[in-house]
Amino acid sequence: MCGICGVLRLGGAPLELPGGLLDRMTDTLAHRGPDDRGTWVGEKAALGARRLAVVDLSAAGHQPMVSEDGSVVLVHNGEVYNFRELERHHRLREGHAFRSRTDTEVLLHLYEELGMDMVPELDGMFAFAVWDGRERELYLVRDRYGIKPLFWQRDGEHLRFASEIKALLADPRVPRHASLQALHDYLAMGYVPGTQTAFHGIHEVPPGHWMRVCADGSVTLQRYWDLSFAEDDALGEREVTAHALELMDAAVGRQLVSDVPVGVLLSGGLDSSALAALMRRRVGEPIRTYTVGFEDPSFDERAPARRLAAHLGTLHRDVLVTPGVVREMLPSYLRWIDEPYADGSAIPTWCVSALAREDVTVLLSGEGGDEAFAGYDTHAAFKVAALARRVPRAVRRGVVAPLVGLLPVSHRKLSLEFRMKRFLGGLDLDPVDAHLWWRVVLSAERRRALLAPAVLEAAAEAPERWFRDVWNRSGARDGLNRILHVDSAVFLPDDLMVKNDRMTMAHSLEARVPFTDLELTRWMATVPARLKLPGLRKKHVLRQALRGLLPPEILAKKKVGLEMPYSRWLAADLKDVLLDWCGPERVRAVGLFRADAVDVLVQEHLERRHDHGRPLWALMNFMMWHELYLG
Repeated sequence: MCGICGVLRLGGAPLELPGGLLDRMTDTLAHRGPDDRGTWVGEKAALGARRLAVVDLSAAGHQPMVSEDGSVVLVHNGEVYNFRELERHHRLREGHAFRSRTDTEVLLHLYEELGMDMVPELDGMFAFAVWDGRERELYLVRDRYGIKPLFWQRDGEHLRFASEIKALLADPRVPRHASLQALHDYLAMGYVPGTQTAFHGIHEVPPGHWMRVCADGSVTLQRYWDLSFAEDDALGEREVTAHALELMDAAVGRQLVSDVPVGVLLSGGLDSSALAALMRRRVGEPIRTYTVGFEDPSFDERAPARRLAAHLGTLHRDVLVTPGVVREMLPSYLRWIDEPYADGSAIPTWCVSALAREDVTVLLSGEGGDEAFAGYDTHAAFKVAALARRVPRAVRRGVVAPLVGLLPVSHRKLSLEFRMKRFLGGLDLDPVDAHLWWRVVLSAERRRALLAPAVLEAAAEAPERWFRDVWNRSGARDGLNRILHVDSAVFLPDDLMVKNDRMTMAHSLEARVPFTDLELTRWMATVPARLKLPGLRKKHVLRQALRGLLPPEILAKKKVGLEMPYSRWLAADLKDVLLDWCGPERVRAVGLFRADAVDVLVQEHLERRHDHGRPLWALMNFMMWHELYLG
């Protein structure tokens, strides 16, 4: 695991770097790689890397890596789990003098042999850059699920790339302006989706793509992979569950390859429990597990995690996140993300990562399980909505909606009041719009009320476009599988993987995600939706596959999900923080929002007339980001 960066000079002139620039860019990524640093400067390109040593801890893993003839230079962030198989299959040692036992060197020599044809063969989480001095071309490559980040920015003379935006901003020639379209999308989704970033002019290489940049300035973006939902209706439950267990076990086995200690982020839910149980079967000594908890029982999963840890015999530790902890981390925690980010799991993940790093360097995490096995409430809502729409609209609006409106406002996790209001609000929308509505942070009506006219004019595109693009290109026949495709291509890389990567790497901790394993996700994409979600039983295949491995109480447990009780905190313990960051004076100074509309949200929340916890947390995070990065 590493942090990478670089600069390419466009046009005919040679590269001239301002004094110390490459070193500054590289060292902004020191937390991603505390074990080693390196830079390489050529006539047209310069590359830098910080290394976290996980496989082959010797100095032989130093980056940037240069080919024997000096014509190809590579920097790499991540892990390629099948690198040894690729080395043997392509007989790389017959034509190259290896200096290390790393996957990075295998990538270097694979490129020499195959060029970009090598990329579809890679199984892992990775973002890497290759400078080919022979062709005067730079390649930027990102893994299938966007587990590892890769950003880029260009002007008339240079193209810059880096694992994190802060490395790009180390060059004072990179302008700092907020992207108004990204702001609009962020307020709808709670994260910045797609290839855009919160900074105008800074972009991200999309998952499953590689980008070629020629020295003359031409750019080519190529998709090398997309999830293919070729459902096999002949599959039966017994075959599916048996093979799913085999693939999960193999995925965990592949991702345990490490020369440093490995632990498990154990939430108490089904996904992380499965990883712990499968790892326990493969490891002789007791494994280490880690959990984060809260004082609010509707958010706290420490008790089930402790019971499972006792069942598996793990060395278990947990950490409590309180309003005081959050207060101390605001707003500085956003410097690890570089963008506004409203997912309430980020700070808890930072805290539990700090705890885990005291013992281990690699952590298995359960992201991707819900997308592969249909585990979200929104997946069940998709099925229920088809039945609910049979009720006449007049009855729904005239009878059901008023009754739901009488439910008292609750700050509990996924309260009945929250779920019913969200569900009814999406019933008359098409599947794509409904799927976003059930997760929306601020509705289109609220966004129009909150945003300044100039922002609304500049942000002409609707956030639904990110979901709709995947829905339209998906080859899945069943609507549920199309929704799973949307979540795998948007929500998973643009929200969950951001938190997973930035909060763990803040502590030089490598997080691996076995549920995104290539063979496992390929197989689950062939499974008919009727087996994934029979009735309303979410994660049916996973539950059936794990019978006998996990206690019945874990198999039957409802999903809670990692999130903070910010609705309650913002109305009480953190009320002063809310009033500070979302107060009229600050809001007017930023110039992007209508201060009166923001104040309405604040007052309605404080008076418990509505639960605006998510929108207010999103607004606070944007305001904090704006002050940290734009002033």
